[in-house]
Amino acid sequence: MAGGETNSSASVAMWWNNFNDPELNSLIERAVKSNLDLMIAAARVREARAQYRVTSADLWPTVGTSASYERQRQSKNQPIIGAFPLPKSLPFENNVYQAGFDASWEIDVFGGTRRATEAARAEVAGAEFGRRDTLVTLLGEVARNYVEARGYQRQLTIARQNIKAQEEALDITQNRFTNGLTSNLDVQQAATLLATTRAEIPTLETSLQTSIHRLGVLLAQPPGALLTELSAIQPIPAAPPEVPVGLPSDLLLRRPDVQRAERELAAATAQIGVAKADLFPKFSLTGAAGFQSVSVSDWFTSGSKFWSLGPTVQWNVFDAGRIRANVKVKNARQEQALASYEKTVLASFEDVENALVAYAKEQVRRRSLEDAVKSSQESLRLANQLYSNGLANFINVLDAERSLYQAQDQLVQSDRTVSTNLISLYKALGGGWEMESRLADARGN
Repeated sequence: MAGGETNSSASVAMWWNNFNDPELNSLIERAVKSNLDLMIAAARVREARAQYRVTSADLWPTVGTSASYERQRQSKNQPIIGAFPLPKSLPFENNVYQAGFDASWEIDVFGGTRRATEAARAEVAGAEFGRRDTLVTLLGEVARNYVEARGYQRQLTIARQNIKAQEEALDITQNRFTNGLTSNLDVQQAATLLATTRAEIPTLETSLQTSIHRLGVLLAQPPGALLTELSAIQPIPAAPPEVPVGLPSDLLLRRPDVQRAERELAAATAQIGVAKADLFPKFSLTGAAGFQSVSVSDWFTSGSKFWSLGPTVQWNVFDAGRIRANVKVKNARQEQALASYEKTVLASFEDVENALVAYAKEQVRRRSLEDAVKSSQESLRLANQLYSNGLANFINVLDAERSLYQAQDQLVQSDRTVSTNLISLYKALGGGWEMESRLADARGN
């Protein structure tokens, strides 16, 4: 059931549309707009972008301005300058007015700042791919919980149908016992089977409500917000006739977690350059200029000007090996990032292969369960007929009813598993992050 490669990308990009379920489409649209995990991921992207601007600002000079006024009093007993005392006419109290600006620029000779900017840029991309990965996970979780909810509804329907049939069988058995046509053993066995089937209802109802509660939280709503909306029984979303089984392996490059791991590796590699730059001297240009005077009247005249300009060199000649140890730290982190990237790539291939196998094998199992349901229905019909004619024991009817219920229940579970396995396949292929553009529109990014 492999689809052609021409339409595979489009099929994976908006894969939930392949199930042709309007309710599922609606839930996904609302989750993309309101999910809290996506909001957290979007905030991390904004944080990384702002941090990149902070880091890249170090490539440019910094300029500051200042202005000040102060009233000062000098000591009457001033120290001697050289061998002569200061003139007595010098005022002891005066005003000092000053205004100007200063500038500094660390010249990135050895590329430390450029490498820090490169690392920050890679971290921005990593955060963006992290948001995409969160989005892919969210889409899969919404679809999986929705399919499970519909599956539990279907199981409940089958259980209630079987309860009704078993209640009728119990009534018939009691009537036959009353008329002396059968023993009390048949009545008790029929009652046991009925009670066992009824015991399944609370468990199924709990599982159903748990799935719906999870969907509500994924949509950033209270757990019970969707109970009324999803109370109407609907079929399990069926797998499409064509699925992307034969996709090329390079489609795995679409997986956001692989791309994020690669960007984290790039950032770790750039940090090595930042650490190595500390081994070399740092060159800076600093300067200041302005006006200074003891009187407002001549504050901005040419005689009040002052300025300074000059280069600065700073080099940590001895630091007890701190810089070289820091370089080793960054190298070790880069090795960790490389191993993590390779691990992520291998895990992505494993996810796809496992999803393909699980989907294909469950289809085979489902076909066998369909045959089992048909055979069980025929067995129950024959058992009832023989029992009514007194040609078979009631135990044959009970076994046939039990087998039919189990086969029907397993078939529903298999229908659900086929759809959830397909969802896992789409998720393994990285499908759905194209919704990022809608996400950006919804967030106003």
